[in-house]
Amino acid sequence: MLEKLKILDVDLLIYLNGLGSETYDVFWLFITKQTNWTPFFLLLLYLIFKKIGTKQTLFLLLFVAILVTFTDQATNLVKNGFQRLRPCNNPEINSFIRVVQVRKSFSFFSGHAANTMAVAGFLYLILKRHFKYFGLLFLWPLIFAYSRIYLGLHYPIDIFCGYLFGFTIGFLMYKIYQTVQKKYFPV
Repeated sequence: MLEKLKILDVDLLIYLNGLGSETYDVFWLFITKQTNWTPFFLLLLYLIFKKIGTKQTLFLLLFVAILVTFTDQATNLVKNGFQRLRPCNNPEINSFIRVVQVRKSFSFFSGHAANTMAVAGFLYLILKRHFKYFGLLFLWPLIFAYSRIYLGLHYPIDIFCGYLFGFTIGFLMYKIYQTVQKKYFPV
């Protein structure tokens, strides 16, 4: 069963990665760089600030910072524990996939997927009642994580497990946030 899953994972990577072309490489390299998302983050921060005010926004940002730090460190522990080679570094497949970018660290699971899904899930659970189409926020982790497959840096299972881990941690942080908020910011 595990062997079949690995084969399916590689086949799906080859298919999704193969959809790319040199024409779009610059676009996906732009998408995968976290700092290029700064205008999106600033817009999101502005919208949140306008809806919930300064004190609540700062409180929320504290939790986001803790969430990202925890998720990032946990991801690194898992990566170093599994030590799965990235597709770009895997000699069994790197000669017939599109390797657009190379990283030396390990692949399982995707920190990009885990962090973005943790933050998106956390913010969605808190702010969905304030914004009509806030579910569109989940396009961010979807696009961001696909860039990792496109570039040859992650397998689809790395992304899926990163999403699963990230959303779980985001949900748990949401529960902690609710508890702390009730104690320090009662309605």
